[in-house]
Amino acid sequence: MGLPAARPATYEDLFDLPENLVGEIIGGRLVTHPRPAPKHARAYYTLGFKVGGAYDDGVNGPGGWWILDEPELHLARDILVPDLAGWRRERMPRLPETAWFELPPDWVCEILSPSTAKVDRAEKLPIYAAHGVRHAWLVDPDLRTLEVFENHDGRWLLLTVLENDAAVSQPPFDAIAFSLSGLWAD
Repeated sequence: MGLPAARPATYEDLFDLPENLVGEIIGGRLVTHPRPAPKHARAYYTLGFKVGGAYDDGVNGPGGWWILDEPELHLARDILVPDLAGWRRERMPRLPETAWFELPPDWVCEILSPSTAKVDRAEKLPIYAAHGVRHAWLVDPDLRTLEVFENHDGRWLLLTVLENDAAVSQPPFDAIAFSLSGLWAD
């Protein structure tokens, strides 16, 4: 006699988590990880500032986007929380009234850490692709790299890998340039 099947995780399961954990539901399972470590937090704050200033606020850039930290995405049965995400305002003229987003973003960025890298790459990236997210960036503060992907028919195409202090001017934010070095905490 086998063990009883575990019930699929529900949205309500997220409410029971301690505040120091981020919870997601991936393939029916509750996946948790601690709030970001300082190197991780530095990378996502700086990247959000660089991209958000130019694309969300329109400061020294084209504007036309909503750029948000840790938005809660409801993509069919999966609930994901990317480190950063962006929506073109032509697709989403107003922010939703709910605490979550059902419209997939145009861009997601995951800041990798040893505890999240496998889930971010092997589980979340395919979900983003299947839901039509056009661009994904993976930032690794330990390796000091940025991987830039573009969605082609539900599959990710790796456009480039930048490292250390390389200049960043990559889709969908190729109207601006900034140095990767600002993302790394020394």
